[in-house]
Amino acid sequence: MAKQAVVKVSEGKTEEALQGLLRSLLEKKVVEALLVPKRLPSGQGVVQTLIRNPEKMEGLCLLSPTMPVQSARVASYLSVRNLSKPVALVLKACEIRAMVELSKFLQVKLDHLFLIGIDCPGTFEVNDYSRMVEEGKGDGVLFQELFKGMEQGEERAPEGYAFRKACEICEFPVTRADLWIQLYGYPTEREIGLEVGEKLGKEMEEKGLHLETSEGYPKREEILRKVIEKRRKKRDETFEEFRGKVKSLGSFLDLFSTCIRCHNCMVACPICYCKECVFRTAVFEHEGDQFLRWADRKGAIRMPTDTLIFHLIRMSHMVTSCIGCGLCESACPSRLPVAVLFRSVGDRIQKMFDYVPGRDVNEPPPVATFKEDELKLESGAI
Repeated sequence: MAKQAVVKVSEGKTEEALQGLLRSLLEKKVVEALLVPKRLPSGQGVVQTLIRNPEKMEGLCLLSPTMPVQSARVASYLSVRNLSKPVALVLKACEIRAMVELSKFLQVKLDHLFLIGIDCPGTFEVNDYSRMVEEGKGDGVLFQELFKGMEQGEERAPEGYAFRKACEICEFPVTRADLWIQLYGYPTEREIGLEVGEKLGKEMEEKGLHLETSEGYPKREEILRKVIEKRRKKRDETFEEFRGKVKSLGSFLDLFSTCIRCHNCMVACPICYCKECVFRTAVFEHEGDQFLRWADRKGAIRMPTDTLIFHLIRMSHMVTSCIGCGLCESACPSRLPVAVLFRSVGDRIQKMFDYVPGRDVNEPPPVATFKEDELKLESGAI
């Protein structure tokens, strides 16, 4: 059973207090390594870094304001083969939910992993964050505003900037983890809440790492409800707008007409994990005369071809497990609304199966189950 604890913050140094907590996990040998976001030397971005030496922890950025990669993919590389020592991973809620889904498909092994989550107000596109730093709106100023806002349930982006669309419509700012760092509702200049899972809590106690217990903060649940309700409203508005634009295959193709079939969305997606993928074979490498035959039959054809089938096949393969991280859309050079497509369709498909991806590691995914009435949809269900 999870227990509530608290970390005291000295002189308003919230980040330093969080870094001290992680450092103690390494120093006390609770874990052998940490995977955690760390600032680039330029300060204009972050990169996930595997740290074994506590002396290398300078520059950690737990409340990473940007997502250059989906860390569930990194965790897959790390854990899927012969990881025998405990490692703690600092992840965002969408990354933890992706980890849960990947574990069901045997792409992540959770045996030696401790998942550490942190309340997430949202992230910015990589290039936007880089410009923020150049304009003097980087971590110091940004985090001060974020921490103040999160205490009241507000998510404040610097003037002239906005959180990624996927973050604005994400109704999961928190999820389950072995250790969850709580910021919403807390006066983070004085203290930070912690929810410690039974397994990690036992390891910490055995290694002599004792946390100050707490009854929690009374404003937190109310604040979280406020945040989630705001995001759900934005989500529903976004879905309605998107569905208004896409009412047929023709309108879908028009909206996605600038797709260059670069496959960036597929590569960035944590759920798109297949080792053998039809889009990486010669199936869609047509002979030149084939294009001419198509053009002859129709008079003219769009180039490149097969963009519609690319998106539809991807969607049918993984929409039930889409966790809405939005990295597909961030990776798209044409800025197509890929994330909104997957979330919009996924919202309805997942409700059909009463399935929330990433909710529970023991909950079988819809692709592994069968119900006799699962295809009996009401009119207009998709």
